[in-house]
Amino acid sequence: MINTLGSFGHQEMLDASPVGEQNKTMGSSFFRGEHCNFVPYGQDHCNLDFAGNFILKGWAPEKPIIAEKTKVTAFGSCFAENIGNHLAKIGFDTAKQREKNIYVSYMGEGLVNVHAIAEQFKWALDGCVPRSNLWHGYKAEEFDPSEDIRVKTKEVFLNTDVFILTFGLSEIWYDEVTGGVFWRAVPMKHYDASRHKFRVSTFLETKWCISEIIKLINHHVPQAKIVMTVSPIPLITTFRPISCITANSVSKSLIRAALDETIRELSAEVRQSVFYFPAFELVNECFPNRFIDDGRHLHPMIVPSIMRLFEATFCHTNLTLDEAERSFREARLENARTLAQHPLFSSSVPPPLAPPPRADKGNRV
Repeated sequence: MINTLGSFGHQEMLDASPVGEQNKTMGSSFFRGEHCNFVPYGQDHCNLDFAGNFILKGWAPEKPIIAEKTKVTAFGSCFAENIGNHLAKIGFDTAKQREKNIYVSYMGEGLVNVHAIAEQFKWALDGCVPRSNLWHGYKAEEFDPSEDIRVKTKEVFLNTDVFILTFGLSEIWYDEVTGGVFWRAVPMKHYDASRHKFRVSTFLETKWCISEIIKLINHHVPQAKIVMTVSPIPLITTFRPISCITANSVSKSLIRAALDETIRELSAEVRQSVFYFPAFELVNECFPNRFIDDGRHLHPMIVPSIMRLFEATFCHTNLTLDEAERSFREARLENARTLAQHPLFSSSVPPPLAPPPRADKGNRV
């Protein structure tokens, strides 16, 4: 058919029929290349293989890489913790079970930026000690990069078969004197305005940190595989003079773009051991009401459904991808129903009509 584009002319539109998808329409003017994967149309969301075809495609390993005896080390922002907990729950071997007294176990979801994660590898594997006190826990308690903990961390890393790393945010606090980056933010009792500064991590340094992590693992633990994710949990607040929602968009975009470019530039050999699990896209593109009232914590049906997709694609279990897809679809439907309780949508829905009064039995003829 012909689609008129006003005074600019017209373009011939062609119908495309991808197998198992709703028919698509595209312009014929440009060469589409070897791969042409469409965005899902409305009816495609009902497909039994929606997640596998529209989100996991191109990212899932050819066969599962995590078995019962596989030693897994998962840390970073919160979604690595979710994956680690799920694997432990179904009987897999995680670092948090093997060695609780190391920071990647104790602070498994507290290392929220790429600098902090890369530093754990440089410290443990290469012995690079941070130049100032940058490591603090959830209650601002200080952590000492002691040699004993470093040796334990190194042992865990060297015996890891699969690393699962989640990158959370790009906003960082750093020490201007040493250049070191804090795990989280600066504890109030240590804050020194003359040296403690805030900035947004750049694309290039984010990419450098991710590349450095891969290089360190490949050098010291060449047998290990790496699964990387981007946390879908947004910033709770931004330290920039702009809205938190727009700052979060930038924060996540920097990580996602840097991660994608890093993977694209890997050699074919290294690429065989590096994977991306699209937790970020599964949450943000598939659930219409992602967060509970605080705007950050996911509705309870979301995480289990995504963990089942991870299990079905990355783990040797009896769970099939079809079963995981079914759970994911049911979670999406359940989540859609929660919109009725969302403050905005519930205020726009008129109250149900009162039922008509019942006839008095005594007046029946």
